[in-house]
Amino acid sequence: MTATDPATQAPRDVQDRHIASFDALPRPRALRDEFPADPARYATVIRVREEIAAALRGEDDRMVVVVGPCSIHDPELAVEYAEHLRKAAESHAGELIVVMRTYFEKPRTSIGWKGLIYDPALDGSYDASRGLRMARKVLTEVLGLGLPCAVEVLDTITPQYYADLISWAAIGARTVESQVHRQLASGLSFPIGFKNATDGRVGVAVNALSAAVEPHAFFGVDEDGVCAVVRTTGNPDSHLVLRGGDQGPNHAREHVADAAARAQAVTGHRRPVMVDCSHGNSGKDHRRQATVADDLLEQWRQPDHGLLGLMLESNLAPGRQDWEPHRPLQRGVSITDACIGWDETEDLLERCARTVADTR
Repeated sequence: MTATDPATQAPRDVQDRHIASFDALPRPRALRDEFPADPARYATVIRVREEIAAALRGEDDRMVVVVGPCSIHDPELAVEYAEHLRKAAESHAGELIVVMRTYFEKPRTSIGWKGLIYDPALDGSYDASRGLRMARKVLTEVLGLGLPCAVEVLDTITPQYYADLISWAAIGARTVESQVHRQLASGLSFPIGFKNATDGRVGVAVNALSAAVEPHAFFGVDEDGVCAVVRTTGNPDSHLVLRGGDQGPNHAREHVADAAARAQAVTGHRRPVMVDCSHGNSGKDHRRQATVADDLLEQWRQPDHGLLGLMLESNLAPGRQDWEPHRPLQRGVSITDACIGWDETEDLLERCARTVADTR
């Protein structure tokens, strides 16, 4: 007689053959109650969402700068970085809308560390319940400094745990062609940037943009973790992010102009293009991020440049280090993509602010 699973009465060799376990997660609502945000934090979230949306429409002439670690692996150091960034953001508030990269999920081309949410102990234990708690705690602490937060939306369930604390997000180059991510973006409450594909194609990001601004119905979970059909209204605050690709960079003026025209046809936004100074645009060399930024600042000086702003991968210390379970790490150095250090970051923010001021 064939053995059966009492819960489903299905033969055990029919389903879940390669599943080792199902580990329960807390309900999103319960995690929000555990790490609540006060009115001041929510005021920051909402204000910056509205400021970015106004910049997209051309109603706010400031430059949006999304800056911070490639991926956060040490919460204490992330908050230390945020303290530095807060001072710079306050100093340049008249010229820049500064949003900190608080990335907790790392997309992988093959295998590797998947981010703080999935493996917070950096040892392959995958205690995701702890990771979700750590991520939400970091967000509340960064917001407590008055600094808004940005993420990359990688998993389609995790936003329920922290989306109320986010002011901007990206859909990455590896997921921009994903129907479920386009649908998810259509229901998120903050501006979304769609990156071009890893091979450099911008058309897939334009298609994603076209999908995200429209209403959708899809499967998801609610605040109580219950499976549901999610019906959305479409996200009007969507735009493109140029990050270069396998064929080379795409931050030059002709690339930005072409992308802006295509995005404007979909959204009507006056400034619908952000440029990622890292990844394909820097040839994955963190030392070239400043060169890309300088090119964009020259473009900013031209009328109708179409630029919303730029992205920088930055950490307390420059470079990157290899990660292995249980191996000691250098303080403040990325374990994923190489980043510029804080001193160079501070200088670049100053140059961005000066460019905005000079062109008014």
